[in-house]
Amino acid sequence: MTLLGRILNHRRAGETHTAWNLPNLQGPELLTLTSRHFGDGDSIPLEHCLKTIGGDNLSPHLAWTPPPAGTAQLLLVIEDIDVPFAKPVVHCMTLIDPAVGYLEAGALGARQPSTGVQLLRSTMGRGYHGPGPIKGHGPHRYTFQLFALATPVDSTSGTTPVARVRPRALLHATTSRVLARGRLTGTFER
Repeated sequence: MTLLGRILNHRRAGETHTAWNLPNLQGPELLTLTSRHFGDGDSIPLEHCLKTIGGDNLSPHLAWTPPPAGTAQLLLVIEDIDVPFAKPVVHCMTLIDPAVGYLEAGALGARQPSTGVQLLRSTMGRGYHGPGPIKGHGPHRYTFQLFALATPVDSTSGTTPVARVRPRALLHATTSRVLARGRLTGTFER
């Protein structure tokens, strides 16, 4: 696998197609997103990585400053922006009740998400999927992006429930005004 990582070393999705840069998800950067497990730009501990690379696939603790008045829903999107694909991989996408002010470690688990958390589809399935980059590909950046929305996200394709809509389709179709947003970036390398 190390050879494959080296061959693909210069192929990276980049930030262009992240949720953060979508025109419909622009808004004031008023939310501060933090974690007890890593600081902005720091390495994500192994326990929060995929089991296939020796981790526990435990979603990290996340906390944020209070969203603005009028927030109907929070949208959390976790993306790997350094995958060797055309677009970032969505590792987790979640709707959160605005009354929730933090998530404990493990709150985004597919089997038992925390109260106030609605897990949506991601590129990899439902629930949190931690870092697991190709060995030898170099450092990967994982962006935890939180959006405070003025109206709840609803179905984007008529009768399809929001929990079943593909992640990129849902991100592009979200029409709710973004009242505030915040971002935290962790890294991991194998």
